[in-house]
Amino acid sequence: MLVSKPFYSKYVVRATPSTPPEIRENPKWYPFFEHCLGALDGSHFHAWVLEHLVARYRNRKGGITQNVLASCDWKMRFNFILAGWEGSAADSHIFEYARESSFVIPDGWYYLADAGFPLCDALLVPYRGKRYHLKEWGRANQK
Repeated sequence: MLVSKPFYSKYVVRATPSTPPEIRENPKWYPFFEHCLGALDGSHFHAWVLEHLVARYRNRKGGITQNVLASCDWKMRFNFILAGWEGSAADSHIFEYARESSFVIPDGWYYLADAGFPLCDALLVPYRGKRYHLKEWGRANQK
């Protein structure tokens, strides 16, 4: 189980507000990601639920899932996991609940997230309505 105490004590490391050397020593990333703690996203896991709860756990693709919110640092270590939300729940709603209950992001620091999350002081999300293409980044020739 993702939220059990043995899992947390072994796999989840609380984020510390410090800029890792990988960011500090790379001119492409520093100072742009100086105060970035890592990345945050939701993921869907298949779930078996009671028949009267099936509608709540049905995601937008029709599967029966639970939505799990997780954050990780630059070394790909989990910093926070919130499991058990029904598959129909939006990432932004789960994030706001996490902030109200136990997910602490220090002032002046932030996480990278996708466009499904709210624009706020704790998240850096892409502009809505802008299509980003990976091939454009390859032609940039940034050093």
